[in-house]
Amino acid sequence: MQTKTININQLTNSQCILSEDGQKVFTEIKKILEAKDKVVLSFKDINILTTAFLNSAIGNLYNDFSEEYIKEKLSVENMKDEDKAMLKRVTANAKSYYKNPDKIRQSIKEILEED
Repeated sequence: MQTKTININQLTNSQCILSEDGQKVFTEIKKILEAKDKVVLSFKDINILTTAFLNSAIGNLYNDFSEEYIKEKLSVENMKDEDKAMLKRVTANAKSYYKNPDKIRQSIKEILEED
């Protein structure tokens, strides 16, 4: 088993805003995890980070891998404290969603239809 580092800055040019950029990162992470290797995400020199990016890059992993597997194989470095808090919210939401996506979709549908 190897540990591979993904330099987020190289994939996004220091701005992690768009979900499309997050999708690029997700694809790279998924390849590494499917090979049963560990992955370190380096957020060095990242100036802007959004939940849209994190949802695509990391949140979507919970659809394909267990929480335990992700905890064992994925880590981050050089991330600002406020971005760590955002990542924690994103992962909590992703875990809830992927445990029962149909229930979440139904709840959203009901809320939107009330207007």
